[in-house]
Order: sequence, then structure tokens, then C-alpha cells
Amino acid sequence: MASGGENEQVSNKQLILKNYVTGSPKESDMYVSTNGTIKLKVPEGSSGILVKNLYLSCDPYMLHLNNMKNYGAGNTNSKPSITPLVGYGVAKVLDSEHPNFKKGDLVWGITGWEEYSLITDFQKLFKIQHTNVPLSYYTGILGMPGITAYTGFYEICSPKKGDHVFISAASGAVGQLVGQLAKLLGCYVVGSAGSKEKVDLLKNKLKFDEAFNYKEEPDLDAALKRYFPEGIGIYFDNVGGKMLDAVLLNMRPHGRIAVCGMISQYNLNKPEGVHNLMHLLLKQVQIKGFVVSDYYHLFPKFLDLVLPHIAEGKIVYVEDIVEGLELGPAAFVGLFSGHNVGKQVVLVSKE
Repeated sequence: MASGGENEQVSNKQLILKNYVTGSPKESDMYVSTNGTIKLKVPEGSSGILVKNLYLSCDPYMLHLNNMKNYGAGNTNSKPSITPLVGYGVAKVLDSEHPNFKKGDLVWGITGWEEYSLITDFQKLFKIQHTNVPLSYYTGILGMPGITAYTGFYEICSPKKGDHVFISAASGAVGQLVGQLAKLLGCYVVGSAGSKEKVDLLKNKLKFDEAFNYKEEPDLDAALKRYFPEGIGIYFDNVGGKMLDAVLLNMRPHGRIAVCGMISQYNLNKPEGVHNLMHLLLKQVQIKGFVVSDYYHLFPKFLDLVLPHIAEGKIVYVEDIVEGLELGPAAFVGLFSGHNVGKQVVLVSKE
């Protein structure tokens, strides 16, 4: 960093998309640039804020947020713009020209994958009021994944005590909280994951009733019948594809399905078909997709529910934190092969 005050240029390391992604993302699709610089002062005439990024959240949806696959582009040979990727993160305000934020404030929301960011869009930016929990939690359980879990479970699935709940990708950022919320409500909860380590995590640390490794199940329909002999009342879907198809065969009458993600389909050239949709009709099953930003007005209500449970140890959260922006590409790519255990976070700075 250069010396001489806030008007001096400082280096600003950035993660940039090198090539549009084809198939599954690769580390070589991205690179870390050390050429960027920034002034630690909001430009005159701007109502923005200048932040130092502390934690960045790795999420599969970043493929879409950053148009990493060049969706809908007419020229498939075009190159991505030389701008940093964006996603959710936790940051500290260094300078502000916005009345709602002041120097020293901690915030979470959409920011750049870089050391410092100038933020001018405040629709998805929240001031952090509760600092008696790890700040990294605001990339996960107390941030976008947390409100996603809360919204999908309570608002979409309308749960009640005794419901039989199934969650796919259950050890991930969203799934692990959905399962714990369901247990606190008195539901029977089963989760699927992709390794023995994750299955053990679900059963032993997160207190799911049962869990299974979907990679070891040649017949998903049979596996679900084993864990849900009387059928599934609520399915929280994070994966889509073959799992969703098998779930449809096993839903109870008037069951509810929240479609949160379809990670099994994101990197396929030709998405898999879902063949058992007739069961939605036969069993009068309700299925609904949702976008969490439509529910951000519920964030205070969500905090009122979750924070006491965290303080009392009734809800725990598992994070997989790597240190350094340089490890961002590997951390992001690892999401699609299940490399991470728990919420994947990149530590940029400890302040």
C-alpha cells in the first residue's frame, strides 16, 4: 500500500474472469490480477461507500450473477470484461458519502472479489448490527444463505411439527440450516450429501435424524423409500435432476417442495429431464421456486429467530474457510465437485 493519505493510490488485488466457462468451471477460467489500484476515498459527486473486503462468499449462483457462461450472447468468441467478479461478502467501510453508512461500519451484501470495492448499489447491502458472532457468519448463516434457508422453509414449505423433511445438498450453506430449523420445529429430518464425512457431519454435529451418501445409492427411489416409508412431506431441493425425479415418486399427498437450487444441472450442456411430474397432480403436491432477494424484508424477523438459537448452541454452523484471494478460483471450482465441507468462504483480510 502506498503511503501519504487517503488520496494516494493503493494496490487492489482482483479476481477476474479470463475465459467464459464451458462445462464445469476450471481454475484456469479465472486469474488474480495484481495490477489494479484504487484511492481510499469516495470520488467527489458519488453517493457511494468505499469498503475493505474481509470475507467473500463462494456460491454456485455466481455463475449466473457474473454471466460466467456467456448466457444468451450472440458472439460465443467474445471475451469477458476485465472487471472483478462480484458476489456476497463482508466488508468494513473506509469512507462514505452515503447518509446510512459511516466510516467503521461493518456491512454484508454484494461486493467485488477484490481487496477494496466502491459500492454504489445499496439494494443488497446490509449494516451488521450484531458482532458477538463470527463476522464470517454473515456470508452464510446470518447472510444470504441463512435468509434463503429461512424463507424456503417457513415461507414456501409452511412446515408444522411432525413433518417428514428431506433436504438435498444438506451439508451446504443453506441445507445445514434448513435441517436444524426443521429439527427445532419437531420434524423428522433426512439429508443427502456426497461423502461419508458429510453424512457423519449431518448425523453427529447437525443432529439430522438420518443422512445418506447419494453417490453410494444406485437406486435413489429405493433409498428414499428406505428413509421415508410413509413418504416425504417437505422437500427442500438444492440439486434438481435425478434426485428431484426420485423425490416426486415419494412425496406425500399435499406435500410441499421448495426449489432453491439445481446444482446438478448448472454445468450440463443438455439439462436432464424430469419424468415424474404427474405425481404433482396425482398427489396435489405444491412446488415453488423462489429468489431470496424478494424476501429480504424478512431479514429482521429472521435474525430474531436465529440469533438466540446460535447463542444458546441450539444451532451450529460449519464453515470451510480458505485464506487469500489467490485461493478464490480453487474454492469456487470446488463447490461443483463437493470439495468443501460446510459453507465455503474466502478470507481476504483480518482487518
